Amino acid sequence: IALTGVGLRVIDVSNVIIRNLKINKVLADAGDHIGVQAANRVWIDHVELWSDQSHDKDYYDGLLDLTHGVYAASITNSYLHDHWKASLVGHSDSNESEDKAIQVTYAFNKWQNLNSRTPSFRFGHGHIFNNYFVSNNDGINTRVGAELLVQNNVFESVKKPLYSTDNGYANASGNDFSGASSTALSTSWSSVGYSYSLTATSSVKSYVNSNAGAKLSF
Repeated sequence: IALTGVGLRVIDVSNVIIRNLKINKVLADAGDHIGVQAANRVWIDHVELWSDQSHDKDYYDGLLDLTHGVYAASITNSYLHDHWKASLVGHSDSNESEDKAIQVTYAFNKWQNLNSRTPSFRFGHGHIFNNYFVSNNDGINTRVGAELLVQNNVFESVKKPLYSTDNGYANASGNDFSGASSTALSTSWSSVGYSYSLTATSSVKSYVNSNAGAKLSF
C-alpha cells in the first residue's frame, strides 16, 4: 500500500502493528508521515517513508515522531530517506514528567539522505542497533537526560554519528563510524527489558540493504 500526502496517527492506544506501507510527501499542515503519541506496544515494520529536500525544512513535518510518553515502541526493517526531519522522540524540553517513560527501539533500518533527527531523543530510553546510516547531515542525537544503548550500527558519510545536546547520554559499542567518532556523554545503561541478538557489524550494510523497506509479500 502506498499513500501520498496522507499520514497515520497512533494516539493513546495499545497493541498496534503497522507493516509494509509506503508513505510520502505529507505536508506539515497534515502532520507527520507517522505520528505516535501516548501509545504503548507499537510495532512499525517494513515501512518506507520519504519526501524531498527541494522545499524548506518546515514544508513537511517529521517522517516518524514518537511523543507524549510512548512506551515499548519498535521500528524495524524500515527505510527513511530524502527528508529534513526524520524521527523525533520526545517533543519538548519541558515535558520530562511524561516523556521520562519513553522506551523506543530502532533495529535493522536504513537512514539515507536525511538532514537531522536520525533519530533525536529527549528523555526516556532508546535502543538503536544494527541500523545503516548513509549520507546524512546529522546522526543520533541524545538530549536532555535521554539514555541510549547504541550497538553495531554502520555510518557512512555522516558528520556527527552520535552526539549529546544538553546532557544526553549513550552507551555505544560495536559501531562503525567510518572514521568519525562519538562525542556523546557516557552511560552504562543497558536494561532494555527484552532479549535480542546482534548481527555482526560487518554484515549490517548488506542485510539492511536487502531487507529494509516495504518489501514483504503476504
